[in-house]
Amino acid sequence: MSWVTNILLSVDITEDSALVHEFDRWLQTLAPRRGQPEVKGVGSLRSLHDSPESWGGVKDPEALMWAGVLNKADVAAVVQRFGATDWRVPHLVQLFVQDQEQGAFRLWMIRDGGVRQYAPLPDFDADE
Repeated sequence: MSWVTNILLSVDITEDSALVHEFDRWLQTLAPRRGQPEVKGVGSLRSLHDSPESWGGVKDPEALMWAGVLNKADVAAVVQRFGATDWRVPHLVQLFVQDQEQGAFRLWMIRDGGVRQYAPLPDFDADE
């Protein structure tokens, strides 16, 4: 049985894409699975900004965004790895996570050297 987690990753326009690809490789090859930490690899990311036709509107996007659908991801490990990445502009990197059976994305950002959830507020779990 699968357990689906949707993620979106947004980075600053000056961000080094090699870091995104490194995070993506980790998701594909080393990320632990929920309830199966000995099994590695949960999915991958795809660039949204390289496909402007998939966005609405008449302009091309000016945001660097990647999307992924992960299977059986250990979400805590994904968030931890996101926070441990040595982003060039860490205060502008955002990770949106919607785990299966959650009604809203969680927004994770890096502040003061650590990863923090900003929305919904960590004590707001009405969708669970």
